[in-house]
Amino acid sequence: MSSVLDSVPTLDRKLDHTLDRANSDVVLIVDDVPDNLSVLHDALDESGYTVLVATSGEAALSRARQAVPDIVLLDAMMPGMDGFEVAKRLKAMAETAHIPIIFMTGLTETEHLVAALEAGGVDYVTKPIKPKEVMARMGVHLQGARRARQEARQAGQARNALDAFGYASITVRMGGPGDGRLIWQTPLARDLLMRYYGTSAPQTPEAVLNWLRRHQAEAGREHELEPPRLAVELGPRRLTFRLHRHTGDAGGDGEGASDWLVVMREISDDAVIEAMSLSFKLTAREAEVLYWVIKGKINRDIAGILGASPATVKKHLEHVYAKLGVETRTAAAGMALNRIRQLHPQFEA
Repeated sequence: MSSVLDSVPTLDRKLDHTLDRANSDVVLIVDDVPDNLSVLHDALDESGYTVLVATSGEAALSRARQAVPDIVLLDAMMPGMDGFEVAKRLKAMAETAHIPIIFMTGLTETEHLVAALEAGGVDYVTKPIKPKEVMARMGVHLQGARRARQEARQAGQARNALDAFGYASITVRMGGPGDGRLIWQTPLARDLLMRYYGTSAPQTPEAVLNWLRRHQAEAGREHELEPPRLAVELGPRRLTFRLHRHTGDAGGDGEGASDWLVVMREISDDAVIEAMSLSFKLTAREAEVLYWVIKGKINRDIAGILGASPATVKKHLEHVYAKLGVETRTAAAGMALNRIRQLHPQFEA
């Protein structure tokens, strides 16, 4: 068994080259006394599995992040970070949350077995380890994991395709220990959430989370009307959120947990501002001021948005009135809105 441990650094440096996932499932064995598991290691190796070993909780987390094994055999009782904590942390990380965990324990009391399952384990085997029993249990869970990965790949391909059309998507886990956690996002979604909210996975923006909680029950019922969309503005750009669908129960994250797919789209009114500038021969700043007038903003608000003084905004408005041949902001807004709706029917005032 020592030879296996000696090979671990090499595996860490060259995992991409050594893990042949097409022909071999990767198993991570975690135990602070690996010599006790030499029989299990040899049996797995002879059966065609690629076997990795970690002797502490910290090493297990590092190896799991790097290798992303197909299954983890995890000793429950270890010094320092025990197996229960390792399992919880693996389930909390998006890149490892899907990996099935089988606990290996010498504890047979009900409360310990329940703790193993609550920590994220899908099964357990008792010591002394019987390799044939372990491999039989592994076979069942690996089959389910393969099916789940295939479904996830197909869903991921579909969601990533949305990015190309300006639609981004995220998956948020609601209920259970992982309540409110953002567990999946497309690259475009990551950029949009950072730009509008300054947040990144696994944190879901509070406004989005509150909106989800308010509407998830209604959206989950059959024949229920789609809930109102969430929208947030950033200058002339607007990000809208649509609660798309319930993607299924998250069985590994506790009873009552479920995943929800949210589709986002950013709408830019830069083209609207440019159209007003060309249509009415306005300067870029005059067109911006008129845009916010249409949006119902008062001079003080427009000044704050544009980083100007209310007096400057008032001066720009006077120029707008003169060029449009009107005397009031209501008349200016009405004339501009009529023109915009001819050119951009989807514009929302």
